[in-house]
Amino acid sequence: MNGSGTAPAVPRPAYRRMGVEQRRSQLLAAALGLFAHRAPEDVTLDDVATAAGVSRPLVYRYFPGGKQQLYEAALRSAADALEGCFDEPETGPLTQRLSHALDRYLAFVDEHDAGFSALLQGGSVVGTSRTSAIVDEVRRAAADHILHHLGAPEPGRRLRMTVRMWITAVEAASLIWLDEEKHPDLGELRDWLVDHFMALLASTAARDPQTARVVRRALALETREGRVGDLARRALPVIGDAGHLL
Repeated sequence: MNGSGTAPAVPRPAYRRMGVEQRRSQLLAAALGLFAHRAPEDVTLDDVATAAGVSRPLVYRYFPGGKQQLYEAALRSAADALEGCFDEPETGPLTQRLSHALDRYLAFVDEHDAGFSALLQGGSVVGTSRTSAIVDEVRRAAADHILHHLGAPEPGRRLRMTVRMWITAVEAASLIWLDEEKHPDLGELRDWLVDHFMALLASTAARDPQTARVVRRALALETREGRVGDLARRALPVIGDAGHLL
């Protein structure tokens, strides 16, 4: 108590001022966190304001287009993160590079589990042609990265289709993995996807000279202890009985 017999006033925390970009980033982070675990149509601007510790009018000040604009901006932020997953140094065996990229990609899927479909597969009533274009951009960027690591910046139709098919398979496997309550573990899922890519390449190489050259270069960098060596040891006994087909 003070001398007047009243309790001293408790000072309120000062309003935290931020720069424009800093505040915008804060709001996007709050929105992405909500969209990651709830369908976008179930998230309100009040929810975003509460998560960010700001007022609803402040959210509108930065995103006057409302939730649609905020959703698209959050999706763009997520897309940038996913595109970065495939940015890997050009050193070591191809399967090792793919493994590193998949580790980052699957970690993102794991972190944004419940909202992955809504964020990246257009599974939302707020999806538009613009959001679909953002998702497609991620796929194209991933394909470009992989083709670059394959040493094929100008791929023929078969090789390009092979890489795009695998990216589609990675997306589908990620969604199924979430539906299967995150089983198998991430390491096993990663290795399985790498094996799938190499098997898909080998299949295409049997029909396409360009892909055959790519596979030969890739195999030259692999080791017995690596993914391809392990795949060969496990696959050869399975197909060993096919000798009569040769």
